[in-house]
Amino acid sequence: MKLKAAFIFLTKAESGTDAPAEYQNWTRTPAVDLLAIGVTSYEQAVTAAQRAVREEDCSCIELCGGFGVQGTALVSRAVQVPVGVVRFDIHPGLDNASGDGIFA
Repeated sequence: MKLKAAFIFLTKAESGTDAPAEYQNWTRTPAVDLLAIGVTSYEQAVTAAQRAVREEDCSCIELCGGFGVQGTALVSRAVQVPVGVVRFDIHPGLDNASGDGIFA
């Protein structure tokens, strides 16, 4: 059976806009379909994870290294599938900070 997974990463919001953007794209291989989703907050990540499981039938979620312990816990509690995380104590895409220091 083919694995359907989501990878959620944090990105900066578009400047000059109040509404956070969400970006997504599928990468499909013979063994894995991976939905990459870019979000601009932990709140948006929770919603994106729930939607990936409910609407896209993803059976696991992987979070980028920008998610701190608190952000990972928020997403993990929001879905009933395994959640993994790439680890950075400080993330270069978040100006060398953890998402916990920005979003939590």
